[in-house]
Amino acid sequence: MKRLHVHVAVENLADATRFYSTLFAADPTVSKSDYAKWMLDDPRVNFAISARGAAPGVEHLGIQAESDDELREVYARLKSADAPLLEEGATTCCYARSEKSWVNDPAGVAWEVFHTTGDSATYGGGPVVADARLASTPTGMAIPAIAEASPPRACGC
Repeated sequence: MKRLHVHVAVENLADATRFYSTLFAADPTVSKSDYAKWMLDDPRVNFAISARGAAPGVEHLGIQAESDDELREVYARLKSADAPLLEEGATTCCYARSEKSWVNDPAGVAWEVFHTTGDSATYGGGPVVADARLASTPTGMAIPAIAEASPPRACGC
């Protein structure tokens, strides 16, 4: 069963962690100095926050597949959506190892589709994109071009 993914950039991780822990009535399943994640079943969501230099607000949305078959199913739908894809492939990001791809919706909202295959001791970082998000044209279509940046600020999770 797939799970909705929401990633929010925050200015103060401790304050945000307290707020979301209260809202969800649950402690984070992953808690690092710059990142926290709740894997909730009610509502079924992978909700993550990070304080890594991005502007505060919704960082990106996503669909987390729980198997390779689900990932192929969702990826096939992305390919038929007639929007350029950024195929990141195997990557380490957000303290996890994943297989992922990115696309912007027509309004410019970045979406990732991914399958997490394991944990990582480091935040990691795949390709860095403009302003820690996918670069976009005025019409909101994704540009699969990678911007130069160091260190990586956001990579999806």
